Amino acid sequence: MARYTGPKTKIARKFGQAIFGDDKAFEKRNYPPGQHGNNRRRGKKSEYAIQLMEKQKAKYTYGILEKQFRNMFKRATAAKGITGEVLLQLCESRLDNVVYRMGISPSRSGARQLVSHRHITVNGEKVNIPSYQLKAGDVVGVREKSKSLEAIQNSLANSSNVFEWITWNTGSMEGTYVSVPERIQIPEQINEQFIVELYSK
Repeated sequence: MARYTGPKTKIARKFGQAIFGDDKAFEKRNYPPGQHGNNRRRGKKSEYAIQLMEKQKAKYTYGILEKQFRNMFKRATAAKGITGEVLLQLCESRLDNVVYRMGISPSRSGARQLVSHRHITVNGEKVNIPSYQLKAGDVVGVREKSKSLEAIQNSLANSSNVFEWITWNTGSMEGTYVSVPERIQIPEQINEQFIVELYSK
C-alpha cells in the first residue's frame, strides 16, 4: 500500500479529531462518516478496536506506513525508557515532522515533499529522507536556493507555532532541534499505551 492520498476530512471524522491540522469541513461535520450520519447507532467498541484505532490515528497523524511504524516500535522497545513515550519521541524526531513543527510547511505531507525535493538541509548538508532521525543539537534549515519559494515564505509568515524543544531563526531560515521532547510537550492526542498493548499481543 502506498501513502494515503484520499480525503483527509473523512479520516479526521473517523477519529473525531482534526489530526491533519485546521480543517473547516471537519468543524462542520465532526461526527463519524457514514450513510446515516450522526443518527446511526454505534455499538460499544471492543478493546482491540480501540487499540487498533489509536495505532491508525498515530500512523495517519505522522504519515507513517505500517512496516515503518512497526520497525519504530521495535526500536522503542529496545530503547531505555517507557516504550510508548519513546515511540512518540521517535515520531517527533523525524525530519519531516520537525520541518512541519518549525513552520516551514503548514502540513506534514507538505513537509515530506519539501524534504524529498531536496529543499531542506541538516547541519548544512542536503537530506532528502523524510524519516531521517534527528539528534539533539541538529540544525535544520532551508536550502539557499529554496529560501525564496512562495510556499515556504507563506507558511513561515502564517506560522505561530512555538515549541520548547525547537528554536527558529527567521533571518537565516534555520532552526535547531534542541532536545527530544518530553511526552507532556507533545501536543498530539494519542494514547500511546493502547498502541503498546496492541503490539504486545
